Amino acid sequence: MGPTGRPFPDLPEPKPLSSHGPATIIAMCNQKGGVGKTTTTINLGAALAEAGRRVLLVDFDPQGSLSVGLGVNPHTLELSVYNVLLGRDTGVDEIITDTGVDGMDLLPSNIDLSAAEVQLVSEVARETILGRVLAPLRAEYDFILIDCAPSLGLLTINALTAADQVIMPLECEFFALRGIALLTDTIEKVQDRLNPNLEVLGILGTMYDPRTLHSREVLERVVQAFGDDVFHTVIRRTVKFPETTVAGEPITTYATTSPGAKAYRTLAREVMARCRVG
Repeated sequence: MGPTGRPFPDLPEPKPLSSHGPATIIAMCNQKGGVGKTTTTINLGAALAEAGRRVLLVDFDPQGSLSVGLGVNPHTLELSVYNVLLGRDTGVDEIITDTGVDGMDLLPSNIDLSAAEVQLVSEVARETILGRVLAPLRAEYDFILIDCAPSLGLLTINALTAADQVIMPLECEFFALRGIALLTDTIEKVQDRLNPNLEVLGILGTMYDPRTLHSREVLERVVQAFGDDVFHTVIRRTVKFPETTVAGEPITTYATTSPGAKAYRTLAREVMARCRVG
Protein backbone atom coordinates (compact mmCIF):
# COMPACT_ATOMS: atom_id res chain seq x y z
CA MET A 1 0.00 0.00 0.00
CA GLY A 2 1.25 3.50 -0.81
CA PRO A 3 0.90 6.56 1.46
CA THR A 4 -2.54 7.33 -0.07
CA GLY A 5 -3.88 4.06 1.38
CA ARG A 6 -4.38 2.50 -2.07
CA PRO A 7 -2.36 -0.24 -3.78
CA PHE A 8 0.35 1.35 -5.90
CA PRO A 9 -0.27 0.71 -9.64
CA ASP A 10 2.17 -1.20 -11.79
CA LEU A 11 3.71 1.59 -13.87
CA PRO A 12 5.27 0.58 -17.19
CA GLU A 13 8.87 1.48 -18.05
CA PRO A 14 8.95 4.47 -20.43
CA LYS A 15 9.68 3.33 -23.98
CA PRO A 16 12.40 5.03 -26.03
CA LEU A 17 11.04 7.49 -28.61
CA SER A 18 12.11 7.63 -32.24
CA SER A 19 10.58 11.10 -32.71
CA HIS A 20 9.15 13.90 -30.56
CA GLY A 21 5.77 15.62 -30.32
CA PRO A 22 3.02 16.53 -30.37
CA ALA A 23 3.41 17.83 -26.82
CA THR A 24 0.95 17.37 -23.99
CA ILE A 25 0.60 20.77 -22.26
CA ILE A 26 0.20 20.54 -18.47
CA ALA A 27 -0.59 23.53 -16.24
CA MET A 28 0.73 23.33 -12.66
CA CYS A 29 -1.98 25.23 -10.87
CA ASN A 30 -3.03 26.25 -7.36
CA GLN A 31 -3.97 29.78 -6.28
CA LYS A 32 -2.33 29.17 -2.91
CA GLY A 33 1.39 29.96 -2.82
CA GLY A 34 4.06 27.74 -1.31
CA VAL A 35 2.44 24.41 -2.18
CA GLY A 36 5.23 23.05 -4.39
CA LYS A 37 4.14 24.14 -7.88
CA THR A 38 7.57 25.36 -8.94
CA THR A 39 9.44 22.48 -7.27
CA THR A 40 7.14 20.02 -9.03
CA THR A 41 7.45 21.74 -12.43
CA ILE A 42 11.26 21.63 -12.29
CA ASN A 43 11.62 18.10 -10.95
CA LEU A 44 8.82 16.47 -12.91
CA GLY A 45 10.25 18.10 -16.04
CA ALA A 46 13.74 16.81 -15.24
CA ALA A 47 12.41 13.29 -14.54
CA LEU A 48 10.51 13.28 -17.85
CA ALA A 49 13.66 14.46 -19.65
CA GLU A 50 15.65 11.72 -17.91
CA ALA A 51 13.12 9.25 -19.39
CA GLY A 52 14.02 10.48 -22.88
CA ARG A 53 11.20 13.01 -23.33
CA ARG A 54 11.78 16.50 -24.71
CA VAL A 55 10.38 18.98 -22.19
CA LEU A 56 9.74 22.74 -22.20
CA LEU A 57 9.17 24.49 -18.89
CA VAL A 58 7.18 27.75 -19.06
CA ASP A 59 7.70 30.18 -16.19
CA PHE A 60 4.32 31.95 -16.05
CA ASP A 61 4.75 33.56 -12.64
CA PRO A 62 5.98 37.19 -12.43
CA GLN A 63 8.08 36.20 -9.39
CA GLY A 64 10.26 34.14 -11.77
CA SER A 65 10.78 31.36 -9.20
CA LEU A 66 11.03 28.66 -11.86
CA SER A 67 13.77 30.60 -13.66
CA VAL A 68 15.65 31.18 -10.37
CA GLY A 69 15.34 27.48 -9.50
CA LEU A 70 17.16 26.65 -12.73
CA GLY A 71 19.98 29.14 -12.18
CA VAL A 72 18.61 32.02 -14.29
CA ASN A 73 18.77 35.52 -12.82
CA PRO A 74 15.42 37.15 -13.75
CA HIS A 75 16.84 40.66 -13.19
CA THR A 76 19.35 40.27 -16.01
CA LEU A 77 16.91 38.87 -18.57
CA GLU A 78 16.61 41.07 -21.63
CA LEU A 79 13.76 39.03 -23.07
CA SER A 80 11.18 36.88 -21.27
CA VAL A 81 7.81 35.23 -21.85
CA TYR A 82 6.30 38.74 -21.48
CA ASN A 83 7.89 39.79 -24.78
CA VAL A 84 6.23 37.00 -26.77
CA LEU A 85 2.87 37.57 -25.10
CA LEU A 86 2.68 41.27 -25.90
CA GLY A 87 5.50 41.99 -28.34
CA ARG A 88 4.91 41.63 -32.06
CA ASP A 89 8.59 41.53 -33.00
CA THR A 90 9.91 38.79 -30.73
CA GLY A 91 9.90 35.12 -31.75
CA VAL A 92 9.54 32.50 -29.03
CA ASP A 93 12.72 30.76 -30.27
CA GLU A 94 14.72 33.88 -29.29
CA ILE A 95 13.68 33.47 -25.66
CA ILE A 96 13.86 29.73 -25.01
CA THR A 97 17.01 28.94 -23.03
CA ASP A 98 18.92 25.80 -22.12
CA THR A 99 18.53 24.55 -18.53
CA GLY A 100 21.68 22.45 -18.28
CA VAL A 101 19.46 19.34 -18.18
CA ASP A 102 19.60 17.28 -21.38
CA GLY A 103 16.27 17.47 -23.21
CA MET A 104 14.77 20.20 -21.01
CA ASP A 105 14.40 23.86 -22.09
CA LEU A 106 13.02 26.93 -20.33
CA LEU A 107 10.83 29.85 -21.36
CA PRO A 108 11.88 32.26 -18.58
CA SER A 109 9.98 35.01 -16.80
CA ASN A 110 10.56 38.04 -14.60
CA ILE A 111 8.64 40.88 -12.96
CA ASP A 112 7.75 42.34 -16.40
CA LEU A 113 5.07 39.63 -16.59
CA SER A 114 3.09 41.35 -13.81
CA ALA A 115 2.35 44.16 -16.29
CA ALA A 116 0.88 41.64 -18.73
CA GLU A 117 -2.11 40.98 -16.44
CA VAL A 118 -3.20 44.61 -16.93
CA GLN A 119 -2.17 44.95 -20.58
CA LEU A 120 -3.90 41.74 -21.67
CA VAL A 121 -7.28 43.13 -20.59
CA SER A 122 -7.51 45.27 -23.74
CA GLU A 123 -6.32 42.49 -26.10
CA VAL A 124 -8.70 40.64 -28.43
CA ALA A 125 -9.17 36.98 -27.34
CA ARG A 126 -6.96 37.77 -24.34
CA GLU A 127 -7.45 34.35 -22.70
CA THR A 128 -5.95 32.49 -25.67
CA ILE A 129 -2.68 34.41 -26.16
CA LEU A 130 -0.41 31.91 -24.38
CA GLY A 131 -2.03 29.06 -26.33
CA ARG A 132 -1.18 30.78 -29.59
CA VAL A 133 2.44 31.28 -28.45
CA LEU A 134 2.83 27.60 -27.52
CA ALA A 135 0.98 26.08 -30.51
CA PRO A 136 3.98 26.07 -32.88
CA LEU A 137 6.18 24.48 -30.18
CA ARG A 138 4.00 21.39 -29.73
CA ALA A 139 5.75 19.59 -32.59
CA GLU A 140 9.19 19.99 -30.95
CA TYR A 141 8.41 18.70 -27.44
CA ASP A 142 6.70 15.78 -25.73
CA PHE A 143 5.65 17.76 -22.65
CA ILE A 144 5.19 21.47 -22.01
CA LEU A 145 4.81 22.25 -18.28
CA ILE A 146 3.46 25.66 -17.25
CA ASP A 147 4.29 26.94 -13.76
CA CYS A 148 1.31 29.19 -12.92
CA ALA A 149 1.24 32.23 -10.64
CA PRO A 150 -0.40 31.76 -7.21
CA SER A 151 -3.64 33.47 -8.23
CA LEU A 152 -6.69 32.83 -10.39
CA GLY A 153 -6.15 35.93 -12.54
CA LEU A 154 -5.84 36.37 -16.29
CA LEU A 155 -2.38 34.75 -16.48
CA THR A 156 -3.65 31.54 -14.88
CA ILE A 157 -6.76 31.57 -17.11
CA ASN A 158 -4.39 31.83 -20.11
CA ALA A 159 -2.44 28.81 -18.85
CA LEU A 160 -5.61 26.76 -18.35
CA THR A 161 -6.89 27.74 -21.79
CA ALA A 162 -3.58 26.65 -23.37
CA ALA A 163 -3.34 23.37 -21.42
CA ASP A 164 -4.56 19.86 -22.14
CA GLN A 165 -4.22 18.78 -18.50
CA VAL A 166 -3.98 20.32 -15.03
CA ILE A 167 -1.95 19.06 -12.08
CA MET A 168 -2.96 20.55 -8.73
CA PRO A 169 -0.14 20.35 -6.15
CA LEU A 170 -1.72 20.29 -2.70
CA GLU A 171 0.23 20.85 0.48
CA CYS A 172 -0.78 18.22 3.05
CA GLU A 173 -2.13 20.87 5.40
CA PHE A 174 -5.75 21.63 6.33
CA PHE A 175 -6.03 25.18 4.94
CA ALA A 176 -4.75 24.00 1.57
CA LEU A 177 -7.82 21.78 1.24
CA ARG A 178 -10.16 24.77 1.18
CA GLY A 179 -8.52 26.26 -1.93
CA ILE A 180 -9.06 23.15 -4.07
CA ALA A 181 -12.84 23.78 -4.30
CA LEU A 182 -12.23 27.32 -5.60
CA LEU A 183 -9.67 26.07 -8.12
CA THR A 184 -11.99 23.27 -9.27
CA ASP A 185 -14.73 25.86 -9.83
CA THR A 186 -12.36 27.97 -11.98
CA ILE A 187 -11.32 24.90 -14.01
CA GLU A 188 -14.99 24.06 -14.67
CA LYS A 189 -15.65 27.62 -15.91
CA VAL A 190 -12.65 27.39 -18.27
CA GLN A 191 -13.92 24.01 -19.53
CA ASP A 192 -17.38 25.51 -20.14
CA ARG A 193 -16.33 28.73 -21.82
CA LEU A 194 -12.80 28.49 -23.21
CA ASN A 195 -11.27 25.02 -23.31
CA PRO A 196 -13.72 22.10 -23.37
CA ASN A 197 -10.83 19.62 -23.78
CA LEU A 198 -9.15 20.58 -20.49
CA GLU A 199 -8.85 17.66 -18.05
CA VAL A 200 -7.65 17.34 -14.47
CA LEU A 201 -4.69 14.97 -14.65
CA GLY A 202 -4.45 14.70 -10.88
CA ILE A 203 -4.05 16.19 -7.43
CA LEU A 204 -0.52 15.77 -6.08
CA GLY A 205 0.09 15.60 -2.34
CA THR A 206 3.21 17.64 -1.50
CA MET A 207 5.16 18.52 1.66
CA TYR A 208 3.89 15.30 3.21
CA ASP A 209 5.29 14.35 6.61
CA PRO A 210 4.26 10.80 7.50
CA ARG A 211 5.38 11.36 11.10
CA THR A 212 2.54 13.81 11.79
CA LEU A 213 -1.07 12.78 12.28
CA HIS A 214 -2.17 16.06 10.64
CA SER A 215 -0.38 15.26 7.35
CA ARG A 216 -1.77 11.72 7.28
CA GLU A 217 -5.33 12.90 8.02
CA VAL A 218 -5.25 15.59 5.32
CA LEU A 219 -4.02 13.12 2.71
CA GLU A 220 -6.70 10.63 3.78
CA ARG A 221 -9.41 13.30 3.42
CA VAL A 222 -8.16 14.31 -0.03
CA VAL A 223 -8.32 10.68 -1.20
CA GLN A 224 -11.83 10.30 0.29
CA ALA A 225 -13.00 13.46 -1.51
CA PHE A 226 -11.27 13.02 -4.88
CA GLY A 227 -10.54 9.28 -5.17
CA ASP A 228 -8.59 8.32 -8.28
CA ASP A 229 -8.00 11.98 -9.16
CA VAL A 230 -5.27 11.87 -6.48
CA PHE A 231 -1.85 10.68 -7.69
CA HIS A 232 -0.50 7.59 -5.94
CA THR A 233 2.88 9.33 -5.76
CA VAL A 234 3.23 11.65 -2.76
CA ILE A 235 6.08 14.15 -2.37
CA ARG A 236 7.52 14.16 1.14
CA ARG A 237 9.08 17.09 2.96
CA THR A 238 12.87 17.16 2.71
CA VAL A 239 15.65 19.72 3.21
CA LYS A 240 16.99 18.71 -0.21
CA PHE A 241 14.38 20.77 -2.12
CA PRO A 242 15.48 24.19 -0.75
CA GLU A 243 19.10 23.14 -1.37
CA THR A 244 18.37 22.41 -5.04
CA THR A 245 16.95 25.93 -5.48
CA VAL A 246 20.20 27.42 -4.21
CA ALA A 247 22.16 25.07 -6.49
CA GLY A 248 19.95 26.01 -9.47
CA GLU A 249 19.33 22.44 -10.59
CA PRO A 250 16.70 19.69 -10.21
CA ILE A 251 16.87 17.14 -7.41
CA THR A 252 17.33 14.39 -10.03
CA THR A 253 20.85 15.71 -10.69
CA TYR A 254 21.59 17.38 -7.34
CA ALA A 255 20.75 14.37 -5.15
CA THR A 256 20.14 11.67 -7.72
CA THR A 257 19.56 8.76 -5.31
CA SER A 258 17.54 10.71 -2.73
CA PRO A 259 13.91 9.78 -1.89
CA GLY A 260 12.79 13.10 -3.44
CA ALA A 261 14.46 12.26 -6.77
CA LYS A 262 12.93 8.77 -6.73
CA ALA A 263 9.47 10.21 -5.97
CA TYR A 264 9.62 12.56 -8.98
CA ARG A 265 10.79 9.73 -11.25
CA THR A 266 7.79 7.70 -10.09
CA LEU A 267 5.52 10.70 -10.64
CA ALA A 268 6.89 11.06 -14.19
CA ARG A 269 5.93 7.46 -14.94
CA GLU A 270 2.49 8.00 -13.41
CA VAL A 271 1.99 11.17 -15.48
CA MET A 272 2.98 9.35 -18.68
CA ALA A 273 0.60 6.49 -17.84
CA ARG A 274 -2.27 8.90 -17.12
CA CYS A 275 -1.57 10.86 -20.32
CA ARG A 276 -1.55 7.51 -22.12
CA VAL A 277 1.85 8.17 -23.60
CA GLY A 278 4.58 5.54 -23.12
